[in-house]
Amino acid sequence: MALMNPYLNPFFLLRIAASYLSDITRIWDFNDEQTRRYQDKSLRKIVRYAYNVPLYHKKYKENGIHPDDIKGVDDINKLPFITKDDLRDNYPNDIIPRDFDITKSFLVSTSGSTGKPVFMYYDLFNTIKHLEGFLRALRALNENWQQTKIVQIIDLAPSTTEKAIFRDGINSFLKRFVSMNNHYYFHVDSKPEDLIIELNKINPDIISSDPVILNKLANLKMNGYGKNINPKYVTSSSAMLDSYTKKYVEKAFNCRVINYYATTETGLISFECLKGKYHVNSDFVFLEVLDEDYKPVELGKPGHVVVTKLYGGGTPIIRYTGLDDLLVLKDEKCNCGINSPIISDIQGRSMELIILPNNKTIAPFEITTIPAKIMDKYQTYKIKQFQIIQHEIDEIEVRVVIDEKLRNKGPSVEKLLKELKTLFLEKLGKKINLSLNEVDEIPIDKKSKKIKVVISKVKQ
Repeated sequence: MALMNPYLNPFFLLRIAASYLSDITRIWDFNDEQTRRYQDKSLRKIVRYAYNVPLYHKKYKENGIHPDDIKGVDDINKLPFITKDDLRDNYPNDIIPRDFDITKSFLVSTSGSTGKPVFMYYDLFNTIKHLEGFLRALRALNENWQQTKIVQIIDLAPSTTEKAIFRDGINSFLKRFVSMNNHYYFHVDSKPEDLIIELNKINPDIISSDPVILNKLANLKMNGYGKNINPKYVTSSSAMLDSYTKKYVEKAFNCRVINYYATTETGLISFECLKGKYHVNSDFVFLEVLDEDYKPVELGKPGHVVVTKLYGGGTPIIRYTGLDDLLVLKDEKCNCGINSPIISDIQGRSMELIILPNNKTIAPFEITTIPAKIMDKYQTYKIKQFQIIQHEIDEIEVRVVIDEKLRNKGPSVEKLLKELKTLFLEKLGKKINLSLNEVDEIPIDKKSKKIKVVISKVKQ
């Protein structure tokens, strides 16, 4: 939905200016106590807002909850969970306050990887806050959004978050006041061969896209295309970037790959700093990591993430279970200067867990690092892509795409596949019937429009 009115009035502009000046550096400036007070205040405010949203009002009434009962994040467990189905079933009228003007908002949706997209509304201020999360990530790289030449290859289709934030919202809003000539946007459905030509003309400081596009561009770069492309950084978001693909892209572009963990529902949850730590935007979101019984897990242990967005006009996201990701939060500090919780592992979607015959589970992160170990050992990049598919509880297939131009250089493909099989069986156990197969291409999942690195067809 196009923005009908950009709210260009003095009060809105002052609000934007105040938000920008205070928000960007907060996780550098605040200590733990200050952050907790800010979270408490923000949670109280967003719960009061949600109480006017029919979906939340009904849920809170059914659970005997009133906004006055919530003093801060220590009370968050009093609030009921919100699921994807809750948002789907109550769209369009019951996921926003009755007085919310949808003509001055954006309608966005998730990718629909489960077959049913989730729709929600953002107001313009919500898109500004989303952008601030990415500006923080840029600041952590010591880059300036007004000077750094940035290319974003994103989904610019209607109702996508990227289009709402970067094209319709931020770009159209900010270019009224400052030059945006250092920002370039391309659609993810563009041909990689066309993209590499454009990148070669621009020679950006930062290239940002999802792992599928980055992998394709890296392959073109490795094969002699885009000789003028020399970025300082490549940033990846939208899907889990396995360690092999990360190293492959870093080798191709001769720079660091920085990971972002962002979702349509919440914006940028965490970002990687130059020290390699994933910092949570802890004043924008509050994360709970829970076990199968919805009880908090210990720090350092994996659990299902439940997220609360601590700001936003439009559709509130409070105690939302729909991300379906496994996370590990660590009790540690980073000497980069950012003072916020650290995620040690983002272990992929829980639907992608590998279930072993002994009923133990393997998170994707535990096995997707194996090809990278082979790459490090033999210093070879001939494995372009791979995919792990669990067909049965004791039957797993690993599909591998070999770069034909590198096939006969370095260690043989047979040797690499043999060692891959050995390492996979060490992790999975000898009761697994493991097959490694060369394929010409890893297909993109039709629903999510992304390549799934790990697929389990076993009932979870």
